Amino acid sequence: MPKKKTDTPVNDAALGNAPAAEAEKEAPAAKKAPARKSTSTAKKAPAENATTEKAAAEKEPAPAARKAASTAKKSASAGKAASTAKKAASTTRRTSTKKAAAPVAEETAPAAEEAAPAADVAAPVVEVIAPVIEETAPAAEVVAPVAEETAPAAEETAPVAEVVAPVAEEAAPVAEETAPVAEETAPVAEEAAPAAEEAAPVAEESAPGYEMANLPRRSVAFIGSECHPFVKTGGLGDVMYALPRELVRLNCDVRVILPRYACIPQEYQDKMVYRGEFYMDLGRTGRSYYVGIMEYICDGVVYDFIDNQEFFSSGRPYTNLVDDIPRYCFFSKAALAALNYMDWIPDIVHCHDWQAALVPIYLRTLFKDTPVGRAKSILTIHNLRFQGVYNIPTIKYWTGLPDEVFNMGALQQDWVDANLLKGGLAYADRITTVSHTYAGEIQTPAYGERLDAHLRYHSWKLRGIVNGIDYGMWDPQTDPALAENYGLGNVLEHKMANKRALQRELGLQEDEGKFVIGLVSRLTNQKGLDLVSAIMPQILDGNTQMVVLGTGDHEYEDTFRYYENTHRGTFSACIQYDEGRAHRIYAGADVVLVPSRFEPCGLTQLNAMHYGTLPIVRETGGLKDTVEPYNEFTGGGNGFTFDRYESGLLLEAINRAKSLYFTNRYHWDEIVQRDMAKDVSWANSARQYKDLYLELTQW
Repeated sequence: MPKKKTDTPVNDAALGNAPAAEAEKEAPAAKKAPARKSTSTAKKAPAENATTEKAAAEKEPAPAARKAASTAKKSASAGKAASTAKKAASTTRRTSTKKAAAPVAEETAPAAEEAAPAADVAAPVVEVIAPVIEETAPAAEVVAPVAEETAPAAEETAPVAEVVAPVAEEAAPVAEETAPVAEETAPVAEEAAPAAEEAAPVAEESAPGYEMANLPRRSVAFIGSECHPFVKTGGLGDVMYALPRELVRLNCDVRVILPRYACIPQEYQDKMVYRGEFYMDLGRTGRSYYVGIMEYICDGVVYDFIDNQEFFSSGRPYTNLVDDIPRYCFFSKAALAALNYMDWIPDIVHCHDWQAALVPIYLRTLFKDTPVGRAKSILTIHNLRFQGVYNIPTIKYWTGLPDEVFNMGALQQDWVDANLLKGGLAYADRITTVSHTYAGEIQTPAYGERLDAHLRYHSWKLRGIVNGIDYGMWDPQTDPALAENYGLGNVLEHKMANKRALQRELGLQEDEGKFVIGLVSRLTNQKGLDLVSAIMPQILDGNTQMVVLGTGDHEYEDTFRYYENTHRGTFSACIQYDEGRAHRIYAGADVVLVPSRFEPCGLTQLNAMHYGTLPIVRETGGLKDTVEPYNEFTGGGNGFTFDRYESGLLLEAINRAKSLYFTNRYHWDEIVQRDMAKDVSWANSARQYKDLYLELTQW
């Protein structure tokens, strides 16, 4: 697609293209201009707002005085009250030292004689100020003594002049600081009412952003290969969707950069807006590649899609390494070049998994002298098993990276291969995983996937932050997929209705007394399905029903189809992924199985607990961090666990859950309510990420 004449010109260095002799001279200029622009724009906005509020605060007292004077003339005691109000107002403006206090005392002395009518006039003032008490509570406390004590007003005239002065400097506390003016005389007390009324809108405007205003603002670019609802194959899609939305609430400016796959639903394709296009060289291919930018904005998050039909025309995000390596080498470089092109330079570039692991390397090599090169980088490991390993000549061809990055401390692995994830871990400023336990496990040979020594070397910058779930998507009180909605207060009454509806939907025997086990998972050996298959005859004991939902390896798909055919009415195998049915399984089952061999975090157990379904998990990774085993002596805990990867221990955990369910329903219901009350949202996790961003960008 040819480049349009109206496109913004961007030099080759900013797009990561190979530098020519002239481009090297122009690089500093290209670097400085966007930097000044983004910095000054960020700083001017608060300054202009503050200046506007100061000017408004300075102008407010004058109309208030005029209103007070006109009101005083119309009152029954118009003679003395009006003259007293005018003199007090003019004296207050002129008075700035303690020497002027004496004349003011003489002028305000007659006000004491008018105490009786003053009380009548002041009465409505209290009514006017009353609605403001909710927003400016301290103001009500100061105004309250006005009707009772008017004589001491003369003594406090001097401090009034001192208090009014700061009003021009600080617009926010206008209502609080102007309130003492009401103590001068009864007629002057009317000045507080208009002032409070005019100051009230200031409080209303700042109220929605009160929490955000107290947090430093940071700009973050998320770069990853998938994001709900555009494209999703696992937990990464949920994180890329929910975490940016929560960070926006914590005063972060967030952009999510994704490939524009052909499989993205048309309803979102139609809403994308064209932002621009440019051409970029790639590695040692000797040609330039088209990079289009399509934008979609939702819930305060900006989604930028990198468009190139040559790389992203496939109907699936992942195919095979032969195709995926060139695709994500292009995507990683194009994402950084797009940030330079749009002149949006983030403080943090947050990358996810091996598909974006080249970004930290590009930042410190090809893009180090461009505006985006000053950003800090974070690489999050969602699953260490997938690393993007291919031979070195191919990686050099598609990336164009210098030879020094292909060493054993960075990209090189086994002397002949390049490991994209390993290189990203070496060059990233911080590394995160999706649970505390998993951060420790991957530094051991058992879970390190041959990178345990590399991770131990970089352990100083490694930390674990547990994922959360999006309550907007996962909420049994509003979930449209459920037969009956319920919350913490009525879960015991309505969960059985969802159980019967699930049994009816899947062709199981409708019986509330049955113990229903749910399994919602990718059908792979990582998920511990070999343990489940080994003990299936013992699980289906006549009092138990089981539901499986998911797709994956043919070995497990065929195994579960076999059990469905041989145990009609007791076992249901749904070899597909149906989002609505997954919600109904979480609501209708009594327990959910997650017997994973390893689990970086796991969202299944979090979803289940939020829906009042107890988890049975193996103590590994995020499962260990989020599920506390039930203690039959104290009644504590929120699920059932086993430690070693053995089928016998899984069966024992299932039997412990059954025993409690059938013999002590009171304690079972306690755990159900405890799980629903547990906070598994993104709020806490997002704050930890925000703290990490602030730690990296201290200025």
